[in-house]
Amino acid sequence: MKHNEKKEQHLSLFLEVCSQNEELRLPLHTSIVMFLLSYCECKSFKVFMVYTSSCSDAFRSQLPVPVGVSWVQLEDLPQLVRSCRLPAAVDESGRLCRAGLAVVLRHIIIKTTEEDPSRKDVLELLGFKKTCLKACAEVSKWTRLCEIGIPSAVEEHLLNPTNQVNRLPPSILTLEQRLAEPVKVHNDDKIRRQKLQEQRLRENEEKQICEASLGPSSQTSDGLELRAALAKLSVDSAPAAATRGSSEIRKVKTTALPPLEHVFAEGLYFTLTDVVLLPCIHQYLCSLQSHAARTLHQLPRLLRWYSRVREVPGVLKAAKDCGMILTVPQVPTSSLQETSGPDSPVSLLQQEEDEETTPQLAFVGGPRPTMTKLKENGIEAIFTLHPCPSWTLPWDSLPKAINPTEGKMSNIRSTRKMQQLNNLVAMVSKLASPGCTVVDFCSGTGHVGIVLAHTLPDCQIILIENKEESLVRAQRRSTELGLKNISFFQANLDYFTGLFHIGQKVPGDSYTQGKHCMGLVDLDRSWAAEAHGYTVQVMTMEPESCSTKNNMLVGRPPQGIAQEIGSSQLETLVHNRSCECPAERLQDNQS
Repeated sequence: MKHNEKKEQHLSLFLEVCSQNEELRLPLHTSIVMFLLSYCECKSFKVFMVYTSSCSDAFRSQLPVPVGVSWVQLEDLPQLVRSCRLPAAVDESGRLCRAGLAVVLRHIIIKTTEEDPSRKDVLELLGFKKTCLKACAEVSKWTRLCEIGIPSAVEEHLLNPTNQVNRLPPSILTLEQRLAEPVKVHNDDKIRRQKLQEQRLRENEEKQICEASLGPSSQTSDGLELRAALAKLSVDSAPAAATRGSSEIRKVKTTALPPLEHVFAEGLYFTLTDVVLLPCIHQYLCSLQSHAARTLHQLPRLLRWYSRVREVPGVLKAAKDCGMILTVPQVPTSSLQETSGPDSPVSLLQQEEDEETTPQLAFVGGPRPTMTKLKENGIEAIFTLHPCPSWTLPWDSLPKAINPTEGKMSNIRSTRKMQQLNNLVAMVSKLASPGCTVVDFCSGTGHVGIVLAHTLPDCQIILIENKEESLVRAQRRSTELGLKNISFFQANLDYFTGLFHIGQKVPGDSYTQGKHCMGLVDLDRSWAAEAHGYTVQVMTMEPESCSTKNNMLVGRPPQGIAQEIGSSQLETLVHNRSCECPAERLQDNQS
C-alpha cells in the first residue's frame, strides 16, 4: 500500500506555451522536455502548460500535447515558479524549484530511474560518469551550444525562415564541424584496434572479389561505430565476447590506429545531448526542406546524425507522441556537388570565427606597475569604514546545525566561516526590514542563507545554487531546523528572474596579494552601479583574516526610485567578492 501511495505522488513540471502570428506553438525548450518525458515513459510529474489569459480553448486544443496535461494561466503560477524562467520543476514540498533546460532534463532522468531501476537505457543518457550537460552554460561551451546556442538559432530561424536561406547559423555550423571530429571514448584503444582489423578483413575480401573478376563489391558495412552504438542502446543486449585479435593488430601503434567517427552528438553513444538536439534539428531541417532545400548539402554530417537518431529504439514513437514525424529530408541532386567553396560549412564557420577574433595585445608589466599607472591617473581604490566591525552572532545560543563547526570543516576554516557570516549577517540585518526578500546567490550548502532564515524570521530567504548535491544538503539542513521562510532554486543565475530586496554572494579563498587589485576591480563595479543611480560603498570585512576575498560592496538605489517602486524591486545589495584574484592572473600573464 505504501508503495502505491508513493507512486501517486507527483512532482510539478511547468512548461511554456508561446504565440506566433496569433497562433499558439510550443517553444523548443518545451518540445525537448516533452520528447524526453515520452522517451522515458516518465509518470513522476504532473505537467502544466503555462499560457496567457489571451489564449483561447480552441487554440489550446490544436497543440500536440499528451492527454492528462493540465493548463494554467501565467497569473496563477506559484510565486516560486513565477520567479524563474521555464521550464521548471517543483518538488512535493513546494519549496525547491529546478529551473533551466539542462537541470530539468537531468532531473527527469534521475526521477525515472528512481521509479524504475530497470530503465538502464534511460540512465545511460547521462553518459560516462553521468556528467552529460551537468556543467552550467557559463563554464561549458558545449552546454552553452546545446542548451542555448542551437535552440536560440533555430527559434530565430523559424520566426523568419526565408531570411537565412544563404547563411546557416554559426551554432549549426559549429555542430556540423563537431560531428567531423574524431571521437574519444572509454576503451578507445580496444575499439580502434577492432576497427582496424575489420578494415583489413574487408580489404582482403574486396581484393579476392576483384581477382575473381566479379567487379567491385556492392556490400557496404554499417561501420563498427554504428553497430557498437546500437548494441549499447538495446536494453536486453549482452556485451559481445572479447576477442584478443591477431598479433599483427596488437603490435600496431596507437597513433597509427584509425580514428572513431561520430555516431551521435557526443561520440558513439546516444545521450541527453541528442535528446536536446533532436527537436531543434528536426524543425530546422524541415524548414530548410521547405524553404531552402539546396542548402541541405552543406550539412551532410548533421543529416547522417539525424538518420541515425531515428534508429534508436523508442525515438520514433516518442517523437510521434509529441507531434514530430521524423523523415530524413531529401537533398536535391543538383546541389550534391556543392560541398566545397566559399559557402561550405567549414568556410562559413571559419569566416564567423575570423570576424569575432581580434588580435590580443601582449600584456606588459604586473600588478604593481598597473596600479602605479592607475594611481598616476587618479584612479585608486577607496574603502569605507566598516559600520559595525565588532558585531557578532550569538553563536552559543544558535542551534548547533547552524554553526559551521558542526560540519566537516577544519577548526581554522570553520572559525573563518563564522567571521565571514558575522560580517554578512550584520550587514543584511542592518538593511533588512520585515517582509524583505533576501537572495543568496551561489549559496552552496547554505551557510549564509540558513543563518539568515533563522535570524530574520520575518524575511523570505532564497538560495540559488547550480550544484544539486549542495542544494539538497541545504534543504535537508533547513528541514531539520524547521525553517519555514526559506526556498531553493537549482538553476544558473540567469534563470532566476524573481524580485528581491537584498542579494549577496558568499566568500571563498584566494591570495592576499589580490586585495588592492580587487579593490580596483570593485571600484569599477561600483562606478557601473553608480551610473544607474546607486550609492555604493566598498568596505572590508572584520577581521580581514576571515577571508582573502574580504571586500564587500553595499549599494542603495536613489531614494526617489526606491519609494516609487516600493518593495517589489531591488532596494539594497550586499555583494562579497568571490571571483578569481586578478593578481594571480596578472602574475600568470607576466610569466
